[in-house]
Parts: sequence; C-alpha cells; structure tokens
Amino acid sequence: MFKNIFDKIIAYNDNLTVRVRLIMLTVSGLALTMAIWGFIQLTALDRILVDQQVKRLEDAADTISTFYQFFPTKRGLLALDSALKDYVQTDVRLARIDIFDTSHGNVDYVTGASRVQYEWPDNIVATANAKDKVHYVKIETESGPALGLLYPVSGDTKGSHIVVGIIGFSRANAEIMNRAQRLLIFSSIGLLLFILLVLGLSYGWIIGRPLKQIIQTIDEFQKGQYVTRIPIVHLDEWGQISKHFNIMANEIQDVMDRNLELNKHLEDRVREETIKVVQLQKQVTDLKQLTALGQLTANLAHDLGTPLHSIGGLAKLLLEKGGWSPDVRHKLDLIVQQTQRLDNVIQNVRKATRLPEPHFEVLTIKQILSETLPLMESFVQKNNVEMSVNIEGAIKPLYVDRYRIQTAFMNIIQNALEAMPQGGKITVSAQAISPNDFVAITISDTGTGMLSDMIEKVCEPFFSTRQDEGLRGLGLAIVRDIIKVHGGTMEIKSSPGEGTSVILNLPIAQQDNTSRT
Repeated sequence: MFKNIFDKIIAYNDNLTVRVRLIMLTVSGLALTMAIWGFIQLTALDRILVDQQVKRLEDAADTISTFYQFFPTKRGLLALDSALKDYVQTDVRLARIDIFDTSHGNVDYVTGASRVQYEWPDNIVATANAKDKVHYVKIETESGPALGLLYPVSGDTKGSHIVVGIIGFSRANAEIMNRAQRLLIFSSIGLLLFILLVLGLSYGWIIGRPLKQIIQTIDEFQKGQYVTRIPIVHLDEWGQISKHFNIMANEIQDVMDRNLELNKHLEDRVREETIKVVQLQKQVTDLKQLTALGQLTANLAHDLGTPLHSIGGLAKLLLEKGGWSPDVRHKLDLIVQQTQRLDNVIQNVRKATRLPEPHFEVLTIKQILSETLPLMESFVQKNNVEMSVNIEGAIKPLYVDRYRIQTAFMNIIQNALEAMPQGGKITVSAQAISPNDFVAITISDTGTGMLSDMIEKVCEPFFSTRQDEGLRGLGLAIVRDIIKVHGGTMEIKSSPGEGTSVILNLPIAQQDNTSRT
C-alpha cells in the first residue's frame, strides 16, 4: 500500500511544472525555517518569562525566610502563619507558600498559606535541600498554570534547615505565550502569502520569459532554422545556457555545411562511378554478345565446313581424273575456287568473332563480386529477389580475366532470376578447397530447379526451356567455356522445387602469377 502511495506521489510530482515545483519547494523550506525559528523564539520567550517569575519567587522566598528568623521555632507559629496568609492575600500572583523543616533527616511541614490545593512530594523537597540549590517545576493547578519553587534557606535559622516552597500563578505568562504564538502564526502566514505573490510575479520575469525564448529557439532549430540563435541579455545562468547552446548550434551548422559539401562531392563521385559502371556493363554485354556470336559462328563453320570440304575434294578428284571437255573442266575449276573462297570467308568470320586474348590479373573474390553484383542490382530488385553473400575470410586471391569472369557470374545470376519469376533468394558463397589450391564459388537460387536429365543438357549451346525469341541457351555454355579457359571446372546441382546451385571451381593465384602482376 505504501509503495503504491509512493509511486502515485512520484508520478504526480513528475507532472508538475517548474513553477509549481519551485513554489512548493520555496514554501516548504520557508515554512520549515519559520517553524524552527518560531519554536526557538517561543522557547526563548518562555525562558525569559520563567526566569522573571523565578526571580520574583526567589525574592518572595528570601523575604519569607527573613520572616521565619524573627519567630521562635517552637513558639509563635500562629503569628508566622498569620503573616504568611497576609502575604499571600496581599500578592494575588502567589498561589501557595509552604515551609519545611529538614533538620532531622526528614521532611517536616512547619507552616504555610495557600489559595490552591497542592502537596509537595517529600523526595523533591529532600533533593532540593541536599543539593542546596533552587529547584523549580511547572505545575498545573485547578486555578490554572503555575510555577513552583523550592528555595533552600542557608544562614541563621535558629539551628534548623528549612526549605521554602512557593507557588506562583503563571496565567500572565501563559497569556503572553498564547498571544506570541498567534502573532507568530498570523505573521508567518502573511509572510508566506507575500512570498508566494512575489514568486508568482517574478517567475515570468526571471524564469518564464528566458525559458520561453530558449524553447522557441530550440523548436526553430529542430525545424531546420540553423541560423537562429538565443540572444544573450544577462550573464546569469540563462546567459550561460544560451551561450553554450549558441556554441553547439554553431558547431552543428558547421557540420551541416560540411555534410552538404560532402554530399555534393559524393554525388559527383557516384555520378562518375555510375558512368564507369554503365561503361563496364556495356563492355560485359558486348563481350557476352561477342561470345554468343563466336559460338554461333563456330557451329556454323562446323556445319558448313564439312560439306564444303567434301564438295571441294570431289571437284579436285574429278579434275585429277582428266578427260573432261574444256567447258566442264572450267566449271570444275570454278567449283574448287568457290569452295576455297567460301572456306576463306568462314575462317575470316571465325577470326573476326573470336574473343580477344584473355588478360589475366590477380583479384580477390570480394573485388570480383563488388564489381559484378552492382551490375545486376537493378534486375535483382525488379524481380523481388533477395541476395546474400557469404565469403570465408581466409580465401586467397584468384588469377582471372576480369571481364570474362564477370560475364560468367552475370550469366549464372541471370539464369537464376529467370528461374524465380515470383521472387526468391540468391546466395553467393565462396570457400577454399584444400589441399587442391582451388576456390569453390557457389551461386544458389530458390527457383523451380531441374530434372537430372536436363542438367546434362543445359550447357549445350542453344538449349533452353524458354520459348522467347533471341539467342537463348548460350548462357551456361559461355560460362563453361570461360571457366575452362581459367583452368577450372563447373558443376551444377539441382532438384525440382528445391532450386539450383552452380559451383565454379577456380584455381588460386600462384606465386609466379602474383609476381607477374
């Protein structure tokens, strides 16, 4: 229960404004201070009043002890008793007078006069006599508050040890204390109200106005008005906050200016790199088309070369046989010449479409992928495909032809995208194969997959499961030839509905390859 109450108090306190907290704290502090100060003042006043009354009672006790010296101890008690009654009746501030004899070790009552009923305890009287010191105590009588005083008498008292007990009314003291308490309470309430009024009026000038200005400046700063600053009016705490905010704002503005300049520089760099990527992509595309054309030309040369050589050979045999008329012989010569001409044309076409000599260099897997994957990024995003790369950290560099190997990767990724028309995931991973000094680069997709008999045909030129127009079925055939040029091998693993993985095993760069680069 107490924890819930404490939590509610904390939650309520968190919702209070600074003005309310300041007023509550100030009022609490002032109230506590004034309460302590009032307690000290009332205690001091009560002490002064008691000391005055004690002094008056001591004077009265001294007078009574003087009376006692003029009367015999065994005689004249009636006269002493009458004198004490007259003394009590004369001074209305006196409530009771008692005389005790402590000569024999006991407390014996001698005589006295009183307005109220009260009996002094013997032990208190004996203690005051033994200490020979004035002892007083506050007493509550039927007629009101009073102060009792035990006054041991020293000197000539006819051989007796007496203690004068005198009680005086404290009604005047109590009335003075009550008035002082009321005055203190009303004055404290008035002072607190005045302080609250002063705090309420001065809050807006000292705290509210500077705080509002600071908040407005911060809000404008958050909206992008970075040139706005807080004016420094006074060198007080608000001025220090404003000064530090302005310094921070200047630093932020400098950072923003540098950031704008950096963004502009980055945009220029991105534009330049984009141009380079486009050029590189065009080169790779041209290489791909040239490879496809070379493959097509090679097939045509093979398909046309065999019958053409047969025709030329038969024509030569007929010429060697002889016995032909000049017209027939001339025609056979033309056939031989034209077959040779066609053979030269085919060879020239093969030379024109042949790929340039490979330019090998030492490249890391990360370099190859960083230059290749961005070329396919737009296609990957368009097909709603997620791509992830997982490369072991200890893989050594490869000795490859940059553009050929990029063409191989792009062809494999293109086939993977075509196998996932509804989207999916492509994973590119690389790991070292020891102790053969090879690196296995695996490109996997989550596409439709293939049957085992189809895996054997996908690397054949012009074999394709798609019916689109164009040069289809050359992608993996080109990849196989590129990997073969690099001295590596290609492996395909696939199952229907489980996707396809193309594994390229490429040799790592040897020491002599590295030294040549």
